Amino acid sequence: MHRHVNLLGFLYLVWGGLSLLVGLILLMLAAGAGTLIRYAAAGRPGAGLAAELTAATLGALAVVAVLWGGVHAACGAALRRHRPWSRPIALVLGVLNLTILPFGPALGAYSLWVLLNNEVRALFGAPAA
Repeated sequence: MHRHVNLLGFLYLVWGGLSLLVGLILLMLAAGAGTLIRYAAAGRPGAGLAAELTAATLGALAVVAVLWGGVHAACGAALRRHRPWSRPIALVLGVLNLTILPFGPALGAYSLWVLLNNEVRALFGAPAA
């Protein structure tokens, strides 16, 4: 099961890196929408409001994606080092990943399968069930 924990940590690192990349792309799109605020307001009434809403929405999604990716990356690195605090966080993230299509359910199910194993519990210092 040691290999599975290392693989799960690597998968969390990859998932976190992809989420960080999505967050950075959304941040660039928000910045682009923010630059349109000046130009849209001068051209048509109401266009400035649409650009503001777009920039705010993309900015909020970017922050969520960066936080989501950062937590996954940190947890993945800690899983690979067998830090005791990483197992419960990875379990919570695994349950939350079940709702993110299309790859989240696979990662979430694998997380639960690996981390709820008695051998892995002992590896992280938790009592076996």
